[in-house]
Amino acid sequence: MSAMSVGRRLAEASGALCLLCALMAMAIEPGRAQTFTVLHDFTGGNDGAAPAAGVTPDTAGNLYGTTTIGGAMGLGIVFHLARTGDTWRLYPLYAFNGLNDLRDGFDPLAGVVIGRDGEVYGTTHSGGDGNGCMQWYGCGTLFHIAPGRTAHQWQEVIFHRFGDADGSNPDRGDLTFDAAGHLYGTTRNGGAYQQGTVFELTEDPRGFWTENVLYGFAGSPDGAAPLSGIAIDEQGSLYGTTSAGGASGYGAVYRLLNSGSGWTEEVLYSFGNGADGLTPTGGMLVDSAGILYGATQDGGPGAGGVVFELSPLGEDSWSFQTLAELSGPSSGGPASNLIMDNEGNLYGTTVGDGALHWGSVFKLTRSGGGWSYQSLHDFSGGMDGGTPYGRLSVGDHGELYGTASAGGAYGQGVVFEIVP
Repeated sequence: MSAMSVGRRLAEASGALCLLCALMAMAIEPGRAQTFTVLHDFTGGNDGAAPAAGVTPDTAGNLYGTTTIGGAMGLGIVFHLARTGDTWRLYPLYAFNGLNDLRDGFDPLAGVVIGRDGEVYGTTHSGGDGNGCMQWYGCGTLFHIAPGRTAHQWQEVIFHRFGDADGSNPDRGDLTFDAAGHLYGTTRNGGAYQQGTVFELTEDPRGFWTENVLYGFAGSPDGAAPLSGIAIDEQGSLYGTTSAGGASGYGAVYRLLNSGSGWTEEVLYSFGNGADGLTPTGGMLVDSAGILYGATQDGGPGAGGVVFELSPLGEDSWSFQTLAELSGPSSGGPASNLIMDNEGNLYGTTVGDGALHWGSVFKLTRSGGGWSYQSLHDFSGGMDGGTPYGRLSVGDHGELYGTASAGGAYGQGVVFEIVP
């Protein structure tokens, strides 16, 4: 299914039976205090619709994000959710125009990151000048937006347009900055073998950015179709997942090592569609000890994906351990990265798992040598939203922020907050 059809399907999710679904969701744990709050209901108008990515807090506690469709041109927006006390207000910062202006992008599936310059950086899945891709659809773009003439109307600069040879169609993976200010990301398609790429962008003193393809996937045994972004460890090695390919064709976890003269890929784990699950669409989380955490969107004993850990045993050996087995419909598991708080607890979202099969927010806590699973919220598809594809983010006081791509007051998705 294409990104455009996914976006339309999400945007058209009905809010019918909202009251009944909400009551069902509240009845699951009647003794727990209400901690879930909707901060914004997308209308499908200028404020956008169907967010597929999470939100990014700035140092003042405001939130930035994207929607895949909606906005002034119907092609997605970058938004700013500003907080004043207990009140939140959404401002559309930029509306994409890629179908009318072939040099612009559209359909931003990933979220945004904030650079050291205070500007907002991101990718669009589609648009650009179509170099090697279908002209009307394009290969996708890299953009940044900066404050313009007014506080809530920013200016966009496209600093790279993908062509088929250097990768095409960045998916849901956010960009990642390293300590030197270089940007890293992935494309789902394109590259030397048409199976996706890992890329780096560097900025020169004049403000011009140069893209360098670090690796082009070949399918087997190294993986194919990376949907997620890149994690960087303290040594500067890069980690990620591919949603397909690998030794068995069900996806892989990989590492890229820089030898000084180039980058070398190493497959750390290939999924087998057994108890280990399949289709890791979210990326990796790496802690200070070099341990990796991730999840699969599908498979496992409960069919709803698994949460896993990869621990280094030696130079070329890794140990795979399942931390949680999730139950739900096919492809209903986590579609985005896990996050970790200061106490080492893990948090994530699922797309269609949960008591009502509209997705969930969960927490994993270390307990007795293992991990204890807790559902923080089961979405109903009604007023609270549903189908949360995006990652979570943590606020200054431990609050969790995220988006749901469907449901809400207008059936177009929500931004939410959870206080665990």
